[in-house]
Amino acid sequence: MAQIPENYFPPKEYWPKYVMPEEFVMPDNTNLAYCMLDRHIDAGKGKRPAVIFGDRIMSYAELQEASCRIASSLADLGVEKQDRVAIRMVNCPEALAVIFAMMRLGAIPVPMSPLWSKDEIGFTLNNAEAKYIVVSAPLMEEVEKAKDKFQYTKNVIVVGGNPKDWEAKGYLTYASLLDKGDSKVFTEKVDVDDIGVILYTSGTTGPPKGCIHFVKEILCESYLVNKYVWRLVEGDILGGSAPVSFAAGFGTFALIPFYAGASVCLIGKFAPDVLLETVQKHKVTVLTGLPTAYRALLRFPDFDKYDISSLRMATTGGDALGVETFNAWLEKTGQPIYEGLGATEMVHLITSNAVNMIPKAGSIGVAIPGFDIKVLDENGNECKPGEVGKLTVIGPTGPLYWKPYADDERLLKTQKESVTEGRAKLGDAVYMDEDGYIFFVSRESDMIKSSGYRIGPAEVEDALKKHPAVANAGVIGSPDPLKGEITKAYVILKQGYSASEELAQEIVESCKEYIAIYKLPRAVSFCDQLPVTPTGKLLRRILKEWDKEDKYPTIRIS
Repeated sequence: MAQIPENYFPPKEYWPKYVMPEEFVMPDNTNLAYCMLDRHIDAGKGKRPAVIFGDRIMSYAELQEASCRIASSLADLGVEKQDRVAIRMVNCPEALAVIFAMMRLGAIPVPMSPLWSKDEIGFTLNNAEAKYIVVSAPLMEEVEKAKDKFQYTKNVIVVGGNPKDWEAKGYLTYASLLDKGDSKVFTEKVDVDDIGVILYTSGTTGPPKGCIHFVKEILCESYLVNKYVWRLVEGDILGGSAPVSFAAGFGTFALIPFYAGASVCLIGKFAPDVLLETVQKHKVTVLTGLPTAYRALLRFPDFDKYDISSLRMATTGGDALGVETFNAWLEKTGQPIYEGLGATEMVHLITSNAVNMIPKAGSIGVAIPGFDIKVLDENGNECKPGEVGKLTVIGPTGPLYWKPYADDERLLKTQKESVTEGRAKLGDAVYMDEDGYIFFVSRESDMIKSSGYRIGPAEVEDALKKHPAVANAGVIGSPDPLKGEITKAYVILKQGYSASEELAQEIVESCKEYIAIYKLPRAVSFCDQLPVTPTGKLLRRILKEWDKEDKYPTIRIS
């Protein structure tokens, strides 16, 4: 068993308070591969579909055998309990086989974004001290560029392509490991306080942060999200395109549906026609995706040609859905989109509109039972309904950062800021209404503080985008000697419109119909693009750099 040094964890006084709800009963065998896979087969459900991918259907029994073979070969390569093994893969059945193989050994999966560059790959592999990395052949280019920076990783295991070609380059291959591995079913004894996964953040504010999650967190979160959100049962099929080898997709497709004994339908890459065809062909019952995916579906001209009547639920998270998208989907399909809030630091969801199945447009829902959520002001007092404050939570999961003393104690400071007396602060500015529904305002770091007011940039962006000339907008706080900050808007114009001071004034004036006067932009810069992550999230820190550099001319609004 790999020994993890004590200083790879934060001091215990800064840990979150892990509270398991009474309704959750910890299983006797806590090996995650057993809980997600083997126990369903023991119950006689081995022939049930586990993974659907294109025309491929892999049963629970077939997935079990593949995971056992890979686990056996990984053990022969020296992978032990609590060793870290990274995974950077496209969505496919093999990705799940690899994940369950690691779990079977009690090893720690380290999911890595398929979109990361060589620098992010190298940093994360070294930070996690991953013994091996498993990579899909199409994603090898950046890994090969990062190879010279590997400090702990012994070799790369390549999935797909021509095995002989990869082996000729000195790499290991999934095909060879599968062929040589023993199919005998086995699981390593795992304790509830062993690490079950290290999920890394996307790295939008700096290097990716490793978030430790223990086995007990994973099991309880899988139980709660399934019971109160998706309500998956045998025969349900959960579909979507989130990468199974990264944070949100890992929980969505490798944990919760398998805890429930349901099936997953993986989509390699989102495209409206591909997703709709998949739902129609495989009778997907629960759809999950980013808000950007639902907006793309609503704009897709051939939407109505597809039969999606098998869907009983659509869910979203990761970014603000918005009232307009919620209403448009409801009008088009007759079903709501159930929005929720999750975090890499919390394993998965902590709120959802699906808890009581009565969604409120614009809300991220209510607390999932088992999570005690409070909105607190700057002094730690509970906010009144409608008052914006910090989202805080105590539950079965919580933020615990890996290697907090590395890089000049970068994450030790983050850990101290994230937990106070066991209660986690996730950095979200929100408000709660009288019914307990929570409304996301902004990331706390993105809140604009102007003349004593706190302004959420998303609300201003929504108002700006209602003007017929505006294609997109990004809003930040810009330093101001009198007000502390002013609201500044970066605006992309639609085709046919030209930037001018008059148009900037007109756009801002139009916002008065939707937001309070104190929230109006006092500066506008027209630009031809906005900085976003590969999944479409706005990078406000880049906008702040643009503001500091005067990258685009600024028009002051009187």
